[in-house]
Amino acid sequence: MHTNSATEAPVILVTGAARRVGAAIARELHASGACVALHYRRSADEAEMLAAALNALRPDSAFAIGGDLAQDGVAERVARQALARHGRIDGLVNNASTFFPTPIGAIDRAAWDDLMGSNLMGPLFLSQALAPALKASGGAIVNIVDIHAERPLRGYPLYSAAKAGLAGLTRALAIELAPEVRVNGVAPGPIDWPEDEQFSPAERQEIIDHTLLKRTGSARDIARTVRFLLFDAPYVTGQILAVDGGRSAHL
Repeated sequence: MHTNSATEAPVILVTGAARRVGAAIARELHASGACVALHYRRSADEAEMLAAALNALRPDSAFAIGGDLAQDGVAERVARQALARHGRIDGLVNNASTFFPTPIGAIDRAAWDDLMGSNLMGPLFLSQALAPALKASGGAIVNIVDIHAERPLRGYPLYSAAKAGLAGLTRALAIELAPEVRVNGVAPGPIDWPEDEQFSPAERQEIIDHTLLKRTGSARDIARTVRFLLFDAPYVTGQILAVDGGRSAHL
């Protein structure tokens, strides 16, 4: 990734940036000197508060863009708004994701549209819309995948399939957008637990026990890896890096 001049900060669009891992990614990239476009779906207040906090540190360095990426045409609009602000885009972080169980026998079209829309459709159409700008800037894309793309999580077949699609898309886009644009993925393990208590304390402990490091990771672990792939990995493309405490290294 390069910028047009020594004084021009790279502009990075982070989806699902208002809260949790997405907000940590946005803060990390901002602290590294980037201007950040903070995409959100419903968390408008949190996104605007984060933008205000980052702008207090460095004026005109953050702005929020709303939109449901699972809806037709929204990815293209978000891309246009992100590009219009500074006239350039140097990076795209596809972090926005929905996550909920879909037992076989109870999957409906609404669940399909939600999980596929946020985890696969949004990243595809945002990447497509921003490809010309990313090629012009020699930019990079980082997709937040999941270790369950490779090893599906029981009770979550549709989510696991959507993330498997995103893993395949990551490698496909690396081929399609080379050599100008690098495309990589980060596959988190147990980082931020869902806020709706989808996993009981016993289930959480079982997952932690299965990691080699015997602990959960932090959102900043993911954010630092995203920063590395965007800024410090000029010869890395088409790769998905597991940041999971070693959970996927053994059965």
